[in-house]
Amino acid sequence: MNTTTDITSAVNSYLTFYLDQEEYAAHVGNVLNIIEVADIVKVPKAPSYMKGIINLRGRVLPVIDIKKRFEMQETAIKKNTCIVVMEVTHEKNGSQTFTIGILVDQVVAVHEIEEGEIKDPPDLGTVYQSEFISGIVEREGHFIMLMDIEKIFSQEEWTGIQDNTNASS
Repeated sequence: MNTTTDITSAVNSYLTFYLDQEEYAAHVGNVLNIIEVADIVKVPKAPSYMKGIINLRGRVLPVIDIKKRFEMQETAIKKNTCIVVMEVTHEKNGSQTFTIGILVDQVVAVHEIEEGEIKDPPDLGTVYQSEFISGIVEREGHFIMLMDIEKIFSQEEWTGIQDNTNASS
C-alpha cells in the first residue's frame, strides 16, 4: 500500500449511531461533522422526512429525519440527539454532490469493519425495499446495519431536497 488510493480503499471505518434501539452505521468517508441539534426551521410543503433547515457556518443545511424516511416514528429531540452532517454523491443522471444533516438518536462510536465481517442484507422481496442497507455486521451479540446513504433517496428526491433548501435560503 504505497498510494493514497490504496490507503483510502483499505479504510473500512464506520460511524455507528442509534435510530430507536437499532444500531446503524455510515461509512466515515461520507461523514463531515457531528453537531448538536440547533434551531431547525421548517420548510413549507417539504416532504415529511425533511425536518427543516439550519444555518451551518453560513450555509443552509437541509436536515433529514432519517427515521421518518424509514417509516419509523419521528425523532424526538433529547439530550443525545444530534445531527450527522454528510456529503453524498448521487451517481444517477450525472454526478451530483449534496450535503445534508441526518437526525440520529445517539452517536455510538467509530468501528473498523473488515470486509469479511459484512454479511449480505436479508432478501425480503420486492415489497420491502432495503436497497439502502448495504450489509449487516454482527458485533457483541447484536446487529449493525450498514447504510448506503447514497441510495436512501432517488435522484428526484435528492433534487427535491435541494430545491426545498434553495427555496428557503
